[in-house]
Amino acid sequence: MSPGHWKSTMVVQGILWILYGVLLQPEPGTATMRLLMDSIIQALAELEHKAPATEASYTASAWLLSAQDSGSHDPLRRFLLEGQTLKTIKLDLPSLSPELQGLIEEVARHSVQDGKEYGVVLAPDGSTVAVEPLLAGLEAGLQGPRVVNLPLDSTATPPSADTTFPDIGAMVPDVRATSPGLRGVSPDATFADVGAMSPNDRAADLDVGDISPDIRPDQASSPDTKANPPTTIDSLLVVTLARDLGLNFLQGPHTQSHSGLGTEGCWDQLSVPRTFTLLDPEASPLTTAFLNGALDGALLGDYLSQAPEPRPPLSHLLSQYYGAGVAGDPGLRSNYRRQNGAALTLAPALTQQVWGALILLQRLEPVHPQLQGMSQEQLAQVATHATKEFTEAFLGCPAILPRCRWGAAPYRGRPTPLQLPLAFLYVHHTYVPSPPCTDFLRCAANMRSMQLFHQDTRGWDDIGYSFVVGSDGYVYEGRGWYWVGAHTRGYNSRGFGVALIGNYTAELPAESALRAVRDELPRCAVRAGLLRPDYMMLGHRQLVHTDCPGEALFNLLRMWPHFNTNVKPRTSRRASRRSKRKPPPMIL
Repeated sequence: MSPGHWKSTMVVQGILWILYGVLLQPEPGTATMRLLMDSIIQALAELEHKAPATEASYTASAWLLSAQDSGSHDPLRRFLLEGQTLKTIKLDLPSLSPELQGLIEEVARHSVQDGKEYGVVLAPDGSTVAVEPLLAGLEAGLQGPRVVNLPLDSTATPPSADTTFPDIGAMVPDVRATSPGLRGVSPDATFADVGAMSPNDRAADLDVGDISPDIRPDQASSPDTKANPPTTIDSLLVVTLARDLGLNFLQGPHTQSHSGLGTEGCWDQLSVPRTFTLLDPEASPLTTAFLNGALDGALLGDYLSQAPEPRPPLSHLLSQYYGAGVAGDPGLRSNYRRQNGAALTLAPALTQQVWGALILLQRLEPVHPQLQGMSQEQLAQVATHATKEFTEAFLGCPAILPRCRWGAAPYRGRPTPLQLPLAFLYVHHTYVPSPPCTDFLRCAANMRSMQLFHQDTRGWDDIGYSFVVGSDGYVYEGRGWYWVGAHTRGYNSRGFGVALIGNYTAELPAESALRAVRDELPRCAVRAGLLRPDYMMLGHRQLVHTDCPGEALFNLLRMWPHFNTNVKPRTSRRASRRSKRKPPPMIL
């Protein structure tokens, strides 16, 4: 690496640590901004703009922040991220606007308290993201080489301000030994194929669902019980995901399932989000927002670790990732974090990373209350169980945006509970809206429009469908898992009604939408006991006189594994009345 490129890289790292510094040194009484990802990007852009005005020792000064309170409370992160260039030079923080200082004060730490989640922001794709693991991933990625040798002895002591840290970059030069990386996956890859990909392929549409046909989940997640403890870890995966995954499934000497993994929540308002309330007040810190931030940090850190110099400004990188896609690649954006994250966190490798993170933390903090006295076998069991739950309950499930996220109107009347588990899944297309929605704003508007039509014109209590699938990578909650819908006349109480936004008479939905209906949604429902393992999938036209779900989609549906061929279509010979009705008004 040339001196100029090295300097530019370290300046970018310095910007991150200045952001961390302001997070940890907030000024009381500062104004606050909306808790949006766009605001975080604005803060980074302002820091990047002010960077040239800083002193010559900018990078070393910025690294000084790692010697402050943040490091003393997080020896593992400090050991992995802050040890390479730690100096003791006074930091001259560039001045930020009071609004930005107030913002970064609020997102300093991720936490869950009294049913509220802190340190999270609303992203343009409709998802909520924890900022702390995102920034940690960016910092780890900027360091380049990521594989770190674990201490082989058990005498490691917690680092202090005077600790001399190892040269992490010189330990193990080849990061690929630990993580296959995002660039090692082809667009048509399946979950089981990721490990064999060539380095020139790209990941855009990874199929997580293909883990189940050939590999039992316990086999996919469980290391050999006689396997030796890991001797290296990937610093990127450890600081973003593996450490927190292990600690949150650490219930003492026995491994137990942690309730509330991947819990969603609601903002007080979407235009000016300020307070985020979890839907499950007993949720663990491993919320959907935290896991989103962890995956985003891991994916972007992986990208940065492989990107040639000069690396892009972080504000530009985040704008692209939470927009149309990094470097013009629509597959590398936040909408597809679960699919792309599966390529980076294959279950066997992630188990080793979780295990290694617990080993390192145990050696850095010998008196850690959760780790003290635990054997290697017990740590391995925790890592195995944590990885299995994360892989099956989060990565293997579709991202479902709750009703509050798309602005649902209240239910009218009293909903009727379903008698679970159900035996059927009914597939629909919306017909109107006709064009597929490819971004959150359009999909959310479509949801509100359909709900208005169903309530005001049809006279129903709510939007009829149980779930609606967009072409933006997300599933939208309608009546959900527990309430009888109004989607398949005469059969509403016997199955879930799932609609794909668009008219699929002559064309097919996006592959991500098809995968959500065919694989992810039913698999997660079966795992949760909401859908019977021997469930049957039917097209709307097999039970009601209609052309729904469209000729093209129905012909494809007939080839799916759970399709019931014994129920013959009841398509009307005349044109569907639905095709003649006036489209509902669009709410924008």
